[in-house]
Amino acid sequence: MTDLNPGDIAPQFVLPTDGGGEFDLSSFRGKTVVLYFYPKDSTPGCTTQAIGFTQAKGHFDAANTIVIGVSKDSTRKHDNFKAKNELQLILGTDEDGTVIASYGSWILKKLYGREYMGIDRSTFLIDGGGKIVQIWRKVRVKGHIEKVLEACQALNE
Repeated sequence: MTDLNPGDIAPQFVLPTDGGGEFDLSSFRGKTVVLYFYPKDSTPGCTTQAIGFTQAKGHFDAANTIVIGVSKDSTRKHDNFKAKNELQLILGTDEDGTVIASYGSWILKKLYGREYMGIDRSTFLIDGGGKIVQIWRKVRVKGHIEKVLEACQALNE
C-alpha cells in the first residue's frame, strides 16, 4: 500500500473516462481536483455519493474544483451509471487497479469474517500545483460531500 500524506505530490495518471474521454491529472494544473475512489457503480453508497457530488456541482465549480470518481468499472458501465442517475461528474476507469493502488486505496477488507481485496472509499483533495492537501479514508457517505466542499472553498478563498 502506498502511504500518501498531505503535502505529497499526487501520483500522476491518465485514465479513460465515461463518454469515450480521457482524464489526465496533469492537464488540470491550476485547478483544484477532488479525486475519489469508490467500489462499484450502481450500488447504494456509491450512487448516493455520486448524486451528492452532482447536486453540489455548482458549488464545486464556484470553488474552481473539478470532481472525478474512479472505480474498476468499465467505461460502458460508467456511461450507464451516469445516464441512469443524471450524474454531472467525470468517472474514470481503472480496470487493472494501478491508479487505485498508487493512491493506497486498494486494501484488505473484511465482510462477515471473509477477507478480500477491495477499493477503500477514499477522497483526495489536490491543489492547483498538484499537491495533496487533504485525504479522507474509509469514507462514510453521509455528510462527506459537505466536508470536501468546505475544504475546497477554504483552499480557494
